[in-house]
Amino acid sequence: MSFNVAPEAYDRFMGRYSLLLSGQLADLAGVREGQRVLDVGCGPGALTAELVRRLGSAAVAAVDPSEPFVAAARARNPGVTVLQASAEQLPFPDRTFDAALAQLVVHFMSDPVAGLAEMARVTRRDGVVAACVWDHAGGQGPLSLFWQAARELDPEVDDESQLAGVREGHLAELFGAAGLREIEDTVLSASVEHPSFEEWWEPFTGGVGPAGSYVAGLDAERQARLREMCRSRLPDAPFVVTARAWAARGLA
Repeated sequence: MSFNVAPEAYDRFMGRYSLLLSGQLADLAGVREGQRVLDVGCGPGALTAELVRRLGSAAVAAVDPSEPFVAAARARNPGVTVLQASAEQLPFPDRTFDAALAQLVVHFMSDPVAGLAEMARVTRRDGVVAACVWDHAGGQGPLSLFWQAARELDPEVDDESQLAGVREGHLAELFGAAGLREIEDTVLSASVEHPSFEEWWEPFTGGVGPAGSYVAGLDAERQARLREMCRSRLPDAPFVVTARAWAARGLA
């Protein structure tokens, strides 16, 4: 899936959570000074910025298929090589990087095994490939409450629970299928405080990702029903949403 939406809409929707994962994923990958690292599916650049803080802009490259996100990542991270490309066709020679990371991307790859294999191809021998994906199947992702309400409204809704890597253990299975070695999997988490229901709900109306597309496709009456169904499931504001992400790392 390509996210052809305003970067600011993504920031409000998922960026507030993904910022909290970036340091954890970089730690899992063992990112350290002196390395050259690739951010695959960089979006507007949350993980890219974390890598720049650790390594400097000259040591970081990033790719994303979305033209607006590429422009935003370039503007927000001067000096970083940011290219428009898919994970399945990375525009770099073999063994270019010490590590390749993909944050909240694998489940949106058109071919996750091919995308992870490409990440391994551009990573040096014994370099690290690492990724994380929200726990959409286990009901502990940041969108789980939203999809619970959507399923009540429409039992046939595609709630992201069948996407690649979103169930426990599946991300590691994909790593193995892509030829990665010495695979380890773990859990990351992110907790975000929302000052009001409106602040929580508004980003769903921005058309970002499957959830935003679903809201955009509802008529005004059904959208209002969904909004109130979500409100009834949330505690009084302010409230905290804690989300779980499956993560894995392996050697190229």
